[in-house]
Amino acid sequence: MAKAAKKETPLMQQYNAIKVKYPGALLLFRVGDFYETFGEDAIKAAGILGIVLTKRGSGSESETALAGFPHHSLETYLPKLVRAGQRVAICDQLEDPKTTKTIVKRGVTELVTPGVSYSDNIVQQKSNNYLASVFFEKNSTGVAFLDISTGEFLVAQGNNSYIDKLLQGFKPTEVILAKKQFKEFTEHFGSQFYTYTLDEWPYTGDYATETLLKHFEVNSMKGFGIERMPVGIIAAGVALHYLNETEHRNLQHISNISRIEEDRYMWLDRFTIRNLELIGSANENAVTLSDVLDHTASPMGARLLKRWIVMPLKDRVSIQERLNVVEHFHQNRSLRDELVQEIRQVGDLERLISKIGLLKANPREIMQLKRSLYAIEKLKILTGNADTESLKIISEQLNTCSLIRDRIEREMQAEPPVALNKGNVMADGIDSELDRLRKIAFGGKDYLLEIQKREAEMTGIPSLKIAFNNVFGYYLEVTNTHKDKVPEGWIRKQTLVNAERYITEELKEYEEQILGAEEKIQVIENRLYAELLSAIAEYIKPVQLNAQLVAKLDVLLNFAVIAEKNFYVKPEISESKVLDIKGGRHPVIEKNLPIGQDYITNDTFLDNDAQQIIIITGPNMAGKSALLRQTGLIVLMAQIGSFVPAKTAHIGLVDKIFTRVGASDNLSSGESTFMVEMNETASIMNNLSDRSLILLDEIGRGTSTYDGISIAWAIAEFLHNHPTARAKTLFATHYHELNELSTSMPRIKNFNVTVKEVNNKVIFLRKLVPGGSEHSFGIHVAKLAGMPPKLLGRANEILKRLEQERTGGEQIKDSMRKIQKQAYQLQMFAIDDPILEKIRDMLNNLDVNTLTPVEALMKLDEIQRLLKN
Repeated sequence: MAKAAKKETPLMQQYNAIKVKYPGALLLFRVGDFYETFGEDAIKAAGILGIVLTKRGSGSESETALAGFPHHSLETYLPKLVRAGQRVAICDQLEDPKTTKTIVKRGVTELVTPGVSYSDNIVQQKSNNYLASVFFEKNSTGVAFLDISTGEFLVAQGNNSYIDKLLQGFKPTEVILAKKQFKEFTEHFGSQFYTYTLDEWPYTGDYATETLLKHFEVNSMKGFGIERMPVGIIAAGVALHYLNETEHRNLQHISNISRIEEDRYMWLDRFTIRNLELIGSANENAVTLSDVLDHTASPMGARLLKRWIVMPLKDRVSIQERLNVVEHFHQNRSLRDELVQEIRQVGDLERLISKIGLLKANPREIMQLKRSLYAIEKLKILTGNADTESLKIISEQLNTCSLIRDRIEREMQAEPPVALNKGNVMADGIDSELDRLRKIAFGGKDYLLEIQKREAEMTGIPSLKIAFNNVFGYYLEVTNTHKDKVPEGWIRKQTLVNAERYITEELKEYEEQILGAEEKIQVIENRLYAELLSAIAEYIKPVQLNAQLVAKLDVLLNFAVIAEKNFYVKPEISESKVLDIKGGRHPVIEKNLPIGQDYITNDTFLDNDAQQIIIITGPNMAGKSALLRQTGLIVLMAQIGSFVPAKTAHIGLVDKIFTRVGASDNLSSGESTFMVEMNETASIMNNLSDRSLILLDEIGRGTSTYDGISIAWAIAEFLHNHPTARAKTLFATHYHELNELSTSMPRIKNFNVTVKEVNNKVIFLRKLVPGGSEHSFGIHVAKLAGMPPKLLGRANEILKRLEQERTGGEQIKDSMRKIQKQAYQLQMFAIDDPILEKIRDMLNNLDVNTLTPVEALMKLDEIQRLLKN
C-alpha cells in the first residue's frame, strides 16, 4: 500500500503559503498569545534564543519541529535573532479571532533585517544603523546610505577606492546589491559586510528614479543636488524599494536625500581609517579616538561625532567657525553647563521623530517629545543670548514647535502607560463621548448614587438603594413599607420577604453602557491618539532640523569639555603648507598610561620647502609608530574643529592623510604581508597631492633586507622628486642606510627617537631629536622580551659578522641588473604571440639604472594586466 501524503492542517497550510513568500527569512507566526516557529526555523530559533524545541503532531505524519515564545516577549527575543544575522518576518493576526468562525487571517506586518531596524533593543544608541545600497556600472559605482531609525539618506558616486573609503567610514550593518554583482563586490570591498542580494529588475530602466520621485513627491532630483549622479540615484532608489519590500510603508521621516560632497572633506583612505583606529580597531579591547573624544550628552551627538571623525573638513572658514564656538564654550563654563543640561533633556530626538514617522511611537515617547521641545525652547533662548554669531544662527534655526507641543500637553495624560491598549492615555476634557464613557466605566458608583438620590427624591422613598447581581444586573430595591410609592414604569423582577426589586429602562441602558464602555473607550483613545500622531508627523522636518542643530551643538560643547579635561589647545589653521606642532601628544595613548607616568611630548615640523620628509630611525618600542600616529590624529582633530593635545599647533590645511602604519596583514584572503604593504603604498603613490600628509612605518619589512631597503629608498626618492606634489612625510624605519638620503636630497632630514644605553641595558627616552640613529637595538628588545641569554649571545656574534661583511649598495645594483639580463634573454626565443612580443619590447626599452622599485612594481602590474586581457 502506498504511503499516504503528508497531511497538513489548515494552520500549517496558511503558514507554508506565507513562508514561501519570504525565502531566507525566519518566520515568527502569531498563534494566539504566542509567536511560533516551525521546522528549520524552529531549530534555528531554539539554538539562538535558548528556548525549548518541541514537536507539533508528535508521532503523526504531519510531525514538525516547534519553538515559540509569548507575544509580549518579542522585544526581548527579536534583537537576539537579528544580531545573530537572521532576517525575521513578523507574521501577525490581522483580525480578531472572536469575529471569525474560520481560520484567522494572518500576514507579515514587518520584515526586520540587520540594516532595517529601528527598535531601541536592536540598534546601538551611539551608532547609526546604516543600510548601504551599492550599484556598479562600467566607469563608476554608486552607493546610498539609509538609516531608517534616523531618516538620514545619503548618496555618493565615484571610483571603487572612494566607495571603499565610504563603506569603511559609514560601517553599514547590511549591504544590498544585485545578485550578478556579488562577485564584483567581494573582489573590491571584501567579505566582511553582511550582504543581501536582490533580483536585477529594480536596477533596470527608470524604476529607481521613479521610486525616489514618488517618495519625495517631486518632478526631478535637482532640488537635492544629485541629478548628475545617475549610478548613485539607482543605488538610492533600490534602497527605498528594499524598505518597501520589507513591509515598511510609513517613511515620511525620510524627508531628504543629500549627496556626500567629496570635495568638502579630507581624504582618508580605508587604510588610514583602520590604521589610526579612529572609530574601530582590529585589536580586542583597544581604545579608539572616538572613545577618547566622546563625552557627548545625547546619542545624536555621539553619532554625529563619529561622522565628523571620518569626514574631517578641508575648508578653513568652516573649521575656524567650529573652533571659535568651541573656544567660546571653553571660556564660558556656566553657559556650557546650562546647554549640556538641556541637551540631556532633549534625548534622542532624531530617532524619536523617526518612530513617529513610522507610526510606531508609544505614548511615553510622545511625552518625551514634549519634554524635548521644552528643552529646545530653553536652548533657543540660551544660544540667542550668546555673543557669538554662529550660536545666534543656531538659535534662529531652532523651532520650538510650540503649537504641537501645547497640543500634546493638552491632549495627553501627564504620566501615560507605555502601551496604548492599557488605556488612560488621552486627557479628560478633549472628547465629550470619552469623558461620558469614562464616567460610566470608572465613575460608576458616583453615577449610581446620582440615580439613587434623584429617584429617592422623585418617589419619596428615603430607603431606596441600587445594587447589582449576576442574574439580572443592576436593580432598585424598595422595602415593603414604601412599595405603594413605586412608579408605573418600573418593572418588578424579584420579591423578597420584606422588599421588592425592580429594574428601569435607564438602569438597563446604563448596564449596557458600562459593559461596553471599556471597549468603546479603547476605540476612541486609539482614534484620538492616531489623530495626534498624524498631527505631530506634520512637524517631522522642523523637528529633524532641531535634532541636527542639537547634535552639532552637542559635539561642539563636547569638544570644549574634553579640551578642558585633557588640556588641549586651540590649533591655528591656515592656508600655508606648514605643519608645526610643539609638544604634541598621542590623544589615546596618554589616556591609558599607568598612573603617575607622563606622556613624553614631541615637536613635529614639516613644510614643502625645507623639511618635507623626516626619516625617523630608532629601535622598536622607542615610540616611532606612536609619533607618526599622533601627528595624523592631531591634524585630523584640528580639521574636525576640536582642540588638540599639544602646547601649540599650526596646521596648514591638509587635504589627504595617508598611512602605512602597523601590521595589517590580509593573510586570510591569501595575501602576504609584503603584498598588502605594497598595495597600500601603491595607493599612496598614485593619489598624492601638494597638501597630503603621509605617515609611513617600516616600509619593506615584509621582504628580504636588501629588497626592503631598496623599496624604502626608492619611495623616499619618489616623494622628494615628485614633479607636482611635495607631500609632507614622516618615514619611520629601522633601515639606518636611509639616513644617507639627506646628503643628496635637501628636503629630507634625519631624526631619531632617543635611547640611553646604561650598563648594556636600553632605556627608551621616546624623544625625537635631529640626526640619524646608528644601532637598531633589536637584540636589546629581544632581551627585554625574555629571550634566553645563550640565544642573545649568538645573535650578537652574527650581528658583528654581518656588519663587517655588509656591501649593501653593490648587491642591490646587481639584483637590479638581473632584470635587464632576463629581458635580453627573451630575444633568444621566437615569439609569435603579439602580447608576449609587447611584453618583450617593454622590457627591452627599460633603463634599469634609472628605474625605481616603485616604477618597477607599476610596470609589473601593467604586464599582469596585459596577460589577463
